[in-house]
Amino acid sequence: MDAEGLGWLLVPLQQLVSWGAAGAMVFGGVVPYIPQYRDIRRTQNAEGFSTYVCLVLLVANILRILFWFGRRFEAPLLWQSVVMILTMLLMLKLCTEVRVANELNLKRRVFAAADNKDEARAPPRRSYLDFDPQHFWHWNSFGDYVQCVLAFTCVAGCVTYLSIDSALFVESLGFLAVLTEAMLGMPQLCRNHRHQSTEGMRARLSPWVQLQIWTGRMEQLWVLEQTD
Repeated sequence: MDAEGLGWLLVPLQQLVSWGAAGAMVFGGVVPYIPQYRDIRRTQNAEGFSTYVCLVLLVANILRILFWFGRRFEAPLLWQSVVMILTMLLMLKLCTEVRVANELNLKRRVFAAADNKDEARAPPRRSYLDFDPQHFWHWNSFGDYVQCVLAFTCVAGCVTYLSIDSALFVESLGFLAVLTEAMLGMPQLCRNHRHQSTEGMRARLSPWVQLQIWTGRMEQLWVLEQTD
């Protein structure tokens, strides 16, 4: 009787733990970006955060979703990629709005200091359709980022659809997803080295990013083990 009672208690407990682990896997990756988002919104300064981090994570997670069509893995990992893509788009939207507003305010201050009666004009529009490598991923409108991500997704999706029967292509897709995510820290490192400063970057973000890179590698290994 005691064994039956214990079994009745363990079944929902195991289910609860399973749901908790799945939830942690889905939302755990976005946790380090919450304080960064709040800091940027509070200070209205996005100079300390490299938007190329968003680019890396968008590419890595889009490739992971495409990899799912070739080798199915557990749903929490798939939803994790969807949540991360939405989070990075929100980060890009905030950073773009803050940067454009700051550029406009700077021009206004310059005009005011020079006693110029002309109205401060908006910064020159930079679009991804300009195909200017100098301003790549440094555009004035959030819509340009969305269009670029959609264009990449469509091209990568078409290539995946045409090559889905190739085991070599599918494995290469998974490898590229892992390799791209492993480069997560490089954009922020380059930005800090170029400015010789870490101002504006959350100190707690670095260990979280390192943990996310390690977790991403472990997840990919687990995916490959599950699909074998």
